[in-house]
Amino acid sequence: MKRRTLLAGLAAALVARPGRAQASVKIGVVTIGVGPSSPYLEELRQGLREHGYFEGKNLVIEYRFAEGRLDKLPAMVAELLRLKVNLIVTEGTPTAVAAQQATRTIPIVTAVVSDPVSAGLAASFARPGGNVTGLTLTGAERAAKQLQLLRETVPNVGTVAVIYGARANIEQDLKEARDTARALGLAVKFFEVRTPQDFEATFDAVAAARPGAMITIGHGMLLGNSKRIAEFASKYKLPAVYPDREFVDAGGLMAYGPDLGANFRRAAGYIDRILRGAKPGDLPIEQPTKWGLVVNLRTANALGLRIPGGVLVRADEVIQ
Repeated sequence: MKRRTLLAGLAAALVARPGRAQASVKIGVVTIGVGPSSPYLEELRQGLREHGYFEGKNLVIEYRFAEGRLDKLPAMVAELLRLKVNLIVTEGTPTAVAAQQATRTIPIVTAVVSDPVSAGLAASFARPGGNVTGLTLTGAERAAKQLQLLRETVPNVGTVAVIYGARANIEQDLKEARDTARALGLAVKFFEVRTPQDFEATFDAVAAARPGAMITIGHGMLLGNSKRIAEFASKYKLPAVYPDREFVDAGGLMAYGPDLGANFRRAAGYIDRILRGAKPGDLPIEQPTKWGLVVNLRTANALGLRIPGGVLVRADEVIQ
């Protein structure tokens, strides 16, 4: 009798434990710039499979895509909470902020967030302390690298337009851009986009300023409108360096930044630990470990640019 009781207890424990074939967990994924066909989401699913979670067997994933619309985020998060998800995965600082504003109890794993401490999402990187943990982009110095690549590729450039989206901790990125531009002898002009409806007015303002080149600061709304931005740069023959490879896939010249796919895959490890009982506030937030440079030679040819050999040799991928 005792043996049967023990075996029954072990079986019940296995069923209750996430990540087992008998159990089923439901997670919500909310993105602002990443779309349904993004390879980043496949990286997340692959990471989950490596930890024993399979859609249709022991895992349900509810996806919500804001497509660059910050105003859609609160309703999307609220809908996931009504569906009683066990955990929410977010992409982008505004998405993580919207999720934490909606719940302080459901765990939140950030696959991409700029600086969770400055944004008020966590007390510290080592010990977040609340219900948010995951992967950050802090330490990437993307704006500095983007400007350096522009200087190297277009030596005679004088003024660079910087397009950015409003978010809680944007000042650090803007300071980085100003300081780097000053060190390189570049003039920078900043253009803020608050909503997707602002893009056309922003494009008109950039065109009127007649810069010699352009960068964008990492932001989910801008990522969600990568095609529009790349088409604008192409129309006005602006060499541009972006923070995400989606811009290059859309026809942009170059992209430099952390490997976001690796972030999404690593997020699966956080999900597994939390579903197995770890508290988000006890799991240190990780910084990116891999950066990549992607160059689009087709776009360079259309702009009449010759990409320096020193840039090409550092490229992780060259689109012919």
